[in-house]
Amino acid sequence: MRAIRFLASNPDAGLPGRESMAMPGRRSCSILRVNRLGTQDLALRRGYHHGNLKEALIEAALALIAEKGAGGLTFADAARAAGVSPAAPYRHFRDREALLAEVAQRGFRELEEALTKAWNDARPEPTQALHRVGKAYLSFAREEPAYYAAMFESGVNIGADPALRAAAEAAFSAVRKAVEAVGATLPAEGRPPVLMMTLHIWSQAHGIASLFGRADQARRPIPMSPEDLLEAAVLIYLRGLGASKG
Repeated sequence: MRAIRFLASNPDAGLPGRESMAMPGRRSCSILRVNRLGTQDLALRRGYHHGNLKEALIEAALALIAEKGAGGLTFADAARAAGVSPAAPYRHFRDREALLAEVAQRGFRELEEALTKAWNDARPEPTQALHRVGKAYLSFAREEPAYYAAMFESGVNIGADPALRAAAEAAFSAVRKAVEAVGATLPAEGRPPVLMMTLHIWSQAHGIASLFGRADQARRPIPMSPEDLLEAAVLIYLRGLGASKG
């Protein structure tokens, strides 16, 4: 509600600079991986004495995606960053798309875990819990930019990989579970189907995360936090469906 009150009292509020949008909180392992090591240092730190080539390649892919974006990931760069020959990745991955699919799959699993934890079985009540789920979504996008890019910006074909599709659907189901519980508290007359409500609220969260909650310089400045903006958007949406103002 802070965002609603702010806009109501400051309709012509100027937009702050990017520096005012810095978000406190923990740094993600994917960001730290790049800041502390860098892709060129991954191989130097680890060499090829590691016993798990697959994990080394995934770690290298995350670092490269965080540094260059999902479009900048190549099989050759991943092998170089992992300190192995260009042919070595084929022992575990068919091609670049298969490596991206594995990274995206792990990202969806982590997202599902974060959303489920935030939901906490609807405690203390569904609407408050739904707001926590939204904040968890924004937090994941901000703190795990490499996973987020692999999941939503890489162009990976979710339908072509059963494991990836299952992980993506499980993450979506975590959102749907929360929306369904909140929807049950709304007047039945005029209430959209659960799937439609879930898509509406997911679109709000994803749009705000992508535009205003990013960890990179593409973040658009706004005069409130992304969390406040999302909470306001969800409240306006739910009140339009007859939710109580209490």
